[in-house]
Amino acid sequence: MTSSAQKEEPTVGSPAPRQRGRATIDTLSIGCLAMVEKDGRPRRAEILSIKETKSGRQFYCNFDNFNKRLDEWVPAPRIHFDQDVEWPSPEKPKEPSKKTIPPVAKKTTVTKKTPKRPAVTREDSIISEGETPHPWTEFTESQKATPDAEGDITLALDLDATPDADDDAMDVDEATSEAVAAKSQAPEQFNNEEEKKRLRHGGSMTQNQAEISRIRNISKVQFGKYDLFPWYFSPYPEVFTQEDLMYICEFCLNYYGDVKSFTRHRQKCTLLHPPGNEIYRDDYVSFFEIDGRRQRTWCRNLCLLSKMFLDHKTLYYDVDPFLFYVMTSRDQNGHHLVGYFSKEKESADGYNVACILTLPQYQRKGYGRLLIQFSYELSKIEGKLGSPEKPLSDLGLLSYRQYWTENMIEILLDINETEEKCSIDALAGRLAMTSGDVESTLQALKMQVYLKAEHKIVIPTHLIRRHEALREKQKTKPKRTINPELIMWKPPVFPASSRTWAW
Repeated sequence: MTSSAQKEEPTVGSPAPRQRGRATIDTLSIGCLAMVEKDGRPRRAEILSIKETKSGRQFYCNFDNFNKRLDEWVPAPRIHFDQDVEWPSPEKPKEPSKKTIPPVAKKTTVTKKTPKRPAVTREDSIISEGETPHPWTEFTESQKATPDAEGDITLALDLDATPDADDDAMDVDEATSEAVAAKSQAPEQFNNEEEKKRLRHGGSMTQNQAEISRIRNISKVQFGKYDLFPWYFSPYPEVFTQEDLMYICEFCLNYYGDVKSFTRHRQKCTLLHPPGNEIYRDDYVSFFEIDGRRQRTWCRNLCLLSKMFLDHKTLYYDVDPFLFYVMTSRDQNGHHLVGYFSKEKESADGYNVACILTLPQYQRKGYGRLLIQFSYELSKIEGKLGSPEKPLSDLGLLSYRQYWTENMIEILLDINETEEKCSIDALAGRLAMTSGDVESTLQALKMQVYLKAEHKIVIPTHLIRRHEALREKQKTKPKRTINPELIMWKPPVFPASSRTWAW
């Protein structure tokens, strides 16, 4: 009987027939499909890269029907050489193109003109993002929200102002397609000045989009008491690609390739918390504010660490224009890094988050929600409406959508009970969110309808039930939240020199 996993369509290799045969550690090459041990069983995998390490040769494998984040460097003993290998199809030789040279009349002088290179304009260096036009312009008078026949709660909208058309649409990013297009170009075609302009204006946190699709270069990292397995490429020095295990100090974030050097460093390192001002503390977490200009080395090391788990938007060199808000957990040994978010000191687009990450060992424990809430609490203190930098990564989009949905439904249910008027601008003001984020969330949840010549918000029954179940669960297991009264922070003011890039 065929298992359900075997019925799935293969995700590695091409559907074209391949030649099969046995291979050895020396003949196994890039592009081959082999059976590789994963999770205690052999699985079909494609060899994407090969490297030599101190412990021997390793193969970078992309496993069939597995997310690309689960690609890994595999030693030779995990490859089943007793089974046939599918060899890559040989490339067809390219046929030389036949060019017809037209006859040239005698005594004809041909003058070659060198074509001028087109100037790179400021607009050309910016990654354009789609704009979402506002779906309506007028709204009628609001009336009391009532449940419909299926139990959904309907709220009429009363808009005092139409959201700006320039608000970024909350769409899943197209980083993968951009990376493929960038990878197909020759490296010489990348303009360094153009990339600098893109970094300065667009807030893009990676200098080269082709890095998104690069093969992961670090196999394993020891960070405190945890062993981390990176998801993506990170531009650590090339010598570390030959190490089986890289050591990172969890306090100063310096990195080492051998245990002797790391042990010597730990005996001398006196840092027990991030090198910044502690602006929040409760019985669960602490937050530190760190200026990228004052603590360049530490912030660069933080960005190198985070780039292993973020596929894009990770600045790792020029950190001067950014503030880093680092969340830690405390014990008798010090403050342990849990996650962080960064924000520009002066964002032209009004972003309150440029990059956000929860380390893998702390994910799915509610820490990501605390990071998001803290960013909006700072926006409330500033008296601004905040929004994360677009485009969001896939995991970032899921986290933000969940946070926005829970808070939005809670406010809408309260408004329904008090019979208040509801508008997108009112929701945005209470949540410190931009009107564009509020509207895009309502559209994604299909909560906007046009009924009886009025635009209304309809809360689906399944969202109401899920919210009620969440409230019941919180009675026995309260949800961790940020207490705004414990935030000891004032919006910092910086001179122009510290808000710009250091190029």
